[in-house]
Amino acid sequence: MLLFNFDAIHYSMNPSVKIFAGTGSTALAEKIAQRFGAPIGKINIQKFSDGEFQPVFLESIRGDYVFLVQSTYAPTDNLMELLLMIDAAKRASAYKIIAVLPYYGFARQDRKDKPRVAIGAKLIASLLETAGANRVITMDLHAAQIQGFFDVPVDHLDSSAVFIPYIESLKLENLCFAAPDVGSTNRVREVANYFNAEMVICDKHRKRANEIASMVVIGDVTGKDIVLVDDICDTGGTLVKAASLLKEKGARTVRALITHPVLSGKAYETIENSILEELVVCDTIPLRQPSSKIKVITVADLFAIAIRNAYENKSITSLFVHSQLKARG
Repeated sequence: MLLFNFDAIHYSMNPSVKIFAGTGSTALAEKIAQRFGAPIGKINIQKFSDGEFQPVFLESIRGDYVFLVQSTYAPTDNLMELLLMIDAAKRASAYKIIAVLPYYGFARQDRKDKPRVAIGAKLIASLLETAGANRVITMDLHAAQIQGFFDVPVDHLDSSAVFIPYIESLKLENLCFAAPDVGSTNRVREVANYFNAEMVICDKHRKRANEIASMVVIGDVTGKDIVLVDDICDTGGTLVKAASLLKEKGARTVRALITHPVLSGKAYETIENSILEELVVCDTIPLRQPSSKIKVITVADLFAIAIRNAYENKSITSLFVHSQLKARG
């Protein structure tokens, strides 16, 4: 006598999609899953009294596409948690494991800019691959070349896809874009080209990390409605100094669009007391506190489309600004 009924077995050749949230990105992961049209996966992060933790999947993921959503902002527990989630998924026989990092921490350590320093961005890439990630989906890396640190496919999304409609809704009279430092020039130029608008650069010189020695504006901003664009706002010092300088040089209004609101130290106070009209950020990192000057735009739709296209082996080119420019001719 058989212990089970073979007639009750149903075969499926198509792996299903499971989306799970790390504790650092729960709210965004839930939005992504909702936009994607799938329930958020059940997972429990067990915590022990000594601070150690262990992710446990509470449902079968055997043979599934598993998308793990976790931004690796401080503390580094978020990174370790993601690595353990990847390892658990691998050992649970997931078909494909895709690490979704809306914010890729340690991305500012992308090269040896002085002797005897680590290249943190490369180390994180190696850790993700060693843990078992088959693919990475992220947004606005501090340096685009970090994609080359991986030997697995990387989908590098662009926040301009959500920022551009917002800028259009403002209907600014004399639009001009500004790069708060030389490093963000290419990012800003692409958005400026989309609007056929002018662009200026705030060239800064640092004494040390998070401390600016001097800054100058390259370009004319008289009477302009300035939009500062960058990937990260950490302490807010560069952004606020750039905004003040632009205002001194004759700008009519100054606002900023920043992808990742790291906002460490006294950043909230700094932003609140600045001359910025507003600081518009994405929800790649949750805000620690509310602010009257900070507006949040969700990137859930963008990641949901990227996840759908990754699952269906479709291109994500349409999600980028350069494709929109080509479409407009």
